Amino acid sequence: MRTPLIAGNWKMHKTLRESVAFATALAARAGALPSVDLLIAPTAPALAAVAAAVEGHRIGVAAQNVHWEREGAFTGEMSAPMICDTGATWVIVGHSERRQLFGETDETIARKVRAALTARLTPIVCIGETLAERDAAETLVVLDRQVQRGIDGVTGTELAGLVIAYEPVWAIGTGRTASPAQAQEAHAHIRQRLTQWFGVEASAACRILYGGSVKPDNARTLLDHPDIDGALVGGASLDLDAFLAIAGAATRAA
Repeated sequence: MRTPLIAGNWKMHKTLRESVAFATALAARAGALPSVDLLIAPTAPALAAVAAAVEGHRIGVAAQNVHWEREGAFTGEMSAPMICDTGATWVIVGHSERRQLFGETDETIARKVRAALTARLTPIVCIGETLAERDAAETLVVLDRQVQRGIDGVTGTELAGLVIAYEPVWAIGTGRTASPAQAQEAHAHIRQRLTQWFGVEASAACRILYGGSVKPDNARTLLDHPDIDGALVGGASLDLDAFLAIAGAATRAA
């Protein structure tokens, strides 16, 4: 049985003080949700302080990006060992905003996944189709390509420990959400491919999250489906009550 994971991607929001205040408040209330894993991804300057604020609680901390090299002339980047030094143990890789705004490709994402795994960070690998690709009935083809290339070189043992997040690009920050049936179809297809490529045991252990305008009022209908193992939450994760309500929906759906 896969434990639901509710992850909050704060993107470029919250100052250091705001981040610590949220993390401290979340830690105080997280004990009421023993059957769901919680994770927050603050901005890079807040990683160490947030990790310290939730230490000793069942709350993971993730960086929002990582470079594939350990060090070098890469202005503005952060390596996996540097992330580890902050106390964070997770990293988001390949978010659609990174793909669209900063030119990340499936190949560079695979290099980042390998860097994360080498440093013993747990990667959350984001995949998802654009509206044009969905309208062209290319969703499943796109997902196959992004999964196959994005985790190229990953072993079955490593797959069991990482997370995949299906985020249809057309539903991120738009207020639109994939219907529960659309989300389940995509998740089931991803798991079928993982089973085909890595085997039943590894596929069954790998958590697949849904992301894309997840809110308290739609979380339960999404999380009730068997292949949806949680959510990667954007805007709603910035509000503590909304984030906890989504986590509560995952607890009831588990």
